[in-house]
Amino acid sequence: MGCLGNLLWFLFGGCISGLSWCLAGCLWCITVIGIPVGMQCFKFAALSFFPFGKEVHYGGGAGSFLLNLFWLVLSGIPLALESAVLGCLLCITVIGIPFGMQHFKIAKLALMPFGSEVY
Repeated sequence: MGCLGNLLWFLFGGCISGLSWCLAGCLWCITVIGIPVGMQCFKFAALSFFPFGKEVHYGGGAGSFLLNLFWLVLSGIPLALESAVLGCLLCITVIGIPFGMQHFKIAKLALMPFGSEVY
């Protein structure tokens, strides 16, 4: 399912989600202070383009928590809402459930990207 799922994902919505992460990364990289946050966005854009076969492990400490709060206010909520709405729309049909679940995985990641690792 990995290769075929990633191909179908990219053609039917993954491209939009990945481009949203790239746009957020470009906006963050405008300032010098935002470059680390922008680089994090680009890392997750790769996951958003091809999510099948990858897992996200959450962790981190106090620094990650503070960065996640800052991120949530400025960029996390719109990206999470986008993925959650697309996930709900895809879960209407039985065929779309695996793709909807990938959107929910990305929505959770959009809420707390710092301290998480993609495997």
